[in-house]
Amino acid sequence: MKILITGGGTGGHIIPALAILEIIKDEYSDSRILYVGGENSLEKELAQKEGYNFKAVKTDYIERRFFSMKNFKSFFKNIYGLFQSLKIIKKFSPDLIIGTGGYVSGTVVLSGKILNKKIIIHEQNAYPGITNRIAGKFADKIMISFNKAFDYFKRKDKIVLTGNPIRKEIIEATYENSRSFFKLEENDFFVYSFGGSGGQASINNVLLDSLEDIGKIKDLVWLHVTGKNNYNDFIELASCKKIKIPDNLMLKDYMYDAPKALKASNLIIGSAGAISISEITYLNKPCILIPKSYTAENHQYYNAKEIQDNGAGLLILEKDLTKKLLLNHINTFKNNKKKRRDMIEKSKNISNIDFKKNIIKTIEEIKKKWIWWQTKKIKNQRI
Repeated sequence: MKILITGGGTGGHIIPALAILEIIKDEYSDSRILYVGGENSLEKELAQKEGYNFKAVKTDYIERRFFSMKNFKSFFKNIYGLFQSLKIIKKFSPDLIIGTGGYVSGTVVLSGKILNKKIIIHEQNAYPGITNRIAGKFADKIMISFNKAFDYFKRKDKIVLTGNPIRKEIIEATYENSRSFFKLEENDFFVYSFGGSGGQASINNVLLDSLEDIGKIKDLVWLHVTGKNNYNDFIELASCKKIKIPDNLMLKDYMYDAPKALKASNLIIGSAGAISISEITYLNKPCILIPKSYTAENHQYYNAKEIQDNGAGLLILEKDLTKKLLLNHINTFKNNKKKRRDMIEKSKNISNIDFKKNIIKTIEEIKKKWIWWQTKKIKNQRI
């Protein structure tokens, strides 16, 4: 079976694409895989790092302000990308195209539709992105990760609740080894906070204001990821304010050992990206979610709201985030085991989705339709 997968722009589209490919490789050992994404892109870097064949196409996003020079240039770039995609698909001749979102995915999936290929899209968020909302109108199957996403696709008969695929590193990490990795004592309350791969100013700022208080909390160990572009500023601002980084706070610009940090944690604080939420709920971790207010269609808010509505986490809007509020919640979580246990149980209800089984089942359904269609085509040719 030949699979063409596309999705990019951010880790939120690339990581699930790579996780889906892991599932496909395990299930279909003889499969041939091609990843199609943008030029000089993160998806190119990550896909090639994993050993996948990669083809690049020219694409660019369309601004909401429709009549602009940027959109004029993007239009012609996407038209060129469409012809590139048609050429790639014709040559590779995939049995199935899978799109995980991002504007590059839209161009490739549309080309697949033009060439009458079988198409599956995967939506990671509770509020689907515009690319997948459009692609959902002609896709053969729509895989979603949150129940709320049902509301935003018209073709309900095509929708399958599969959940977000989880990276092997997350699945295979153990609590004991992860705690040992960070040299944690049995009674240490370990908080892991981050704002996505690029960091989050609101979390960084409130943490900066909280440095002195953090140092005074007994049995607290805190690991915070600032984001690569924010690390030096954080250190400099602390120095300017003459505030010492407390011994119980570990600062990182980027977390290469994120699976271990997630597994070892007692509480997770972070933005509400769909993949992060899926990993948090898969591990059944209590969490405080602070959705970024500037994301497309405010999708992080909808992700976080679904988690809070199901009792599996706490939502704090960026505009409401203060040092006092955050530290009060941390002390509550730290000292209230029942609250943590309740949240863990509620998280199990959300994460109780066999994503691997559901994704394979969806692919198998499309595969059977493709075989039936090919058989019918051969019979018609004979007639």
